[in-house]
Amino acid sequence: MRAKSFVLVIAFLFSFFTIPVIQAQDDVFQELEEIAVVEEKVMMPMRDGIRLATDIYRPKTDQKVPVIFSRTPYNFNTWQDGEKKTRTAEQALEAVKRGYAFVVQNERGRYFSEGEWDILGTPLTDGYDAFTWMKDQAWSNGKIGTIGCSSTAEWQMAVAALDHPSHAAMVPQAYGAGVGTVGDFQEQGNWYRGGVEQLLFFSWLYGVEHDKFKPRIPEGATQEDLIRISRFYDLSPENPPVDMAEALKHLPIQDMLKNMNGKKEIFKKMVRRKPNDTAWFQGGLYHDTMDFGVPSFWFASWYDVSVSPNIALFNHVRENAEDPEIRENQYLVIAPTLHCGFTRATENTIVGDRSVGDARLNYEEQIYSWFDLWLKDEKNDFKEKTPRVQYYTMGINKWQAAESWPPKDAKMVSYYLSSEGNANSPGNGKLTTKKPKAKGTFDSFTYDPMDPVPSLGGNVCCTGNAVEGGAFDQQEIENREDILVYTTEPLKEGVEVSGFIETTLFVSSDAKDTDFTVKIIDVYPDGRAYNLDETIQRARYREGYDKEVFMEEGQVYELELTPMATSNYFEKGHSIRIEISSSNFPRFARNLNTGGDNFDEKEGVIANNRIHHTREHSSVINIPMIRN
Repeated sequence: MRAKSFVLVIAFLFSFFTIPVIQAQDDVFQELEEIAVVEEKVMMPMRDGIRLATDIYRPKTDQKVPVIFSRTPYNFNTWQDGEKKTRTAEQALEAVKRGYAFVVQNERGRYFSEGEWDILGTPLTDGYDAFTWMKDQAWSNGKIGTIGCSSTAEWQMAVAALDHPSHAAMVPQAYGAGVGTVGDFQEQGNWYRGGVEQLLFFSWLYGVEHDKFKPRIPEGATQEDLIRISRFYDLSPENPPVDMAEALKHLPIQDMLKNMNGKKEIFKKMVRRKPNDTAWFQGGLYHDTMDFGVPSFWFASWYDVSVSPNIALFNHVRENAEDPEIRENQYLVIAPTLHCGFTRATENTIVGDRSVGDARLNYEEQIYSWFDLWLKDEKNDFKEKTPRVQYYTMGINKWQAAESWPPKDAKMVSYYLSSEGNANSPGNGKLTTKKPKAKGTFDSFTYDPMDPVPSLGGNVCCTGNAVEGGAFDQQEIENREDILVYTTEPLKEGVEVSGFIETTLFVSSDAKDTDFTVKIIDVYPDGRAYNLDETIQRARYREGYDKEVFMEEGQVYELELTPMATSNYFEKGHSIRIEISSSNFPRFARNLNTGGDNFDEKEGVIANNRIHHTREHSSVINIPMIRN
């Protein structure tokens, strides 16, 4: 009797919480049906005959309307029985209410779209062909804006380089994996940072890639057939759960997907590509050798995996687009959130373990004002009301505005590394504005790739349970002997750090190759040490990614690490700290230190590494500071 009562209670609670949600979802669809023409599973033809599955929501009007277009590798199928929905219907409803057609499409080879999928949805012409098809529809006014976050954003930049006449504006959000090379960054779509593999794609591809043996819809299936099938069968695979914290430890890394019983076709070819492989330049990545032809409203975030290259791309377009009108019409928002976490900011936004205050922003209002300007030719006040760069400063926890990045009043201050020979925590490593005068001084540590420094928070995404992103107190991890710690004296007055943070290290090692990592940290008076950003450099690529130059024991080498970026106010009494090591795992793949290919190796060697801080070899970090 008790068991029966318990079941009834659970059933009641389930219905109590789920019925309102289902009702709200049903209300969205009911409202859409009242105000919109809905066309599901329209098979849009590409130039090679492949058809891409597309849903179209457009206002019930005889007037021609502009288009907001979202193209994605993710599943946007919506079942109208209340059991499974996506945000697609809500996005479509908002767009239609505002007088737009909302068009969402799967990349080729994804779900109901025909063809074979490759990362970033190559060929690049698919985006161009979609613009042409939409422009030619009787209901279209010929102007198209693109929007999306992460993989729904990353295809937009390279297509913008094609400068389709109907591609009138774009809103790319958390778009780093669409950036191949820009300025100091040669990340090849977030696959690398400083020549080191970022393991996020090892996890992401496991969950996303469809099996080559997947069921396929027969050729020639009608729109009616596809709509009917999608109600009960949406081609969305359910992969067995994987403990990524364990799975990402597997060696060699080229067998990591195989070890997870994952789909490995795309991964297998990518894992063997080195940073300058010509294949990176043949797909859907944007490289700074391309022009750029679209006004853009960019969205980045401080704890995203690629905030620095994201901002670098914004700067590149502003400075280098051939068309001066394009250069002039670039705007940027930088939020204090994780990957695609913009709208999840609250009155008390927590990122990792650190509160960054009320980080909310009127994103939707600004985005639609942007689209109204470019897609409807409205003479609105977007440009008058919207700063060129809106950035959130942690520490004082407020939104700020600037005409450029870094803000023009940021001045670089050089902090040199120094110690009494023991920066291993708890040691005596210091950051000081005085250039060292001594000779032969250095700090040393031993890096064992079989016992790497574990990632603790950071600027990450997509790694499952392997790494939790955000700011976390680094004190415990700093007790490891393989981490060097350099800290300023407590600040006598508060200072804002906003901009790119540049690091030059003078290093040596008894290994042919190894990595060097850096974190920048805000240290509170009570000892809490919150990470802000991090970077890494593989020593063999110190002279460029087109060649590998190995180290010789006893030689000192100069390393320029890819810049970090943040906006953080260090209050009076706080200190600025950097950590240096040779691993940050599993955020980044381990260097096995052998000088081999690394991706096909299982055994590593221990590296004894040194950071030099002498008059001749002055390791330094340059920090952009704004003093009131």
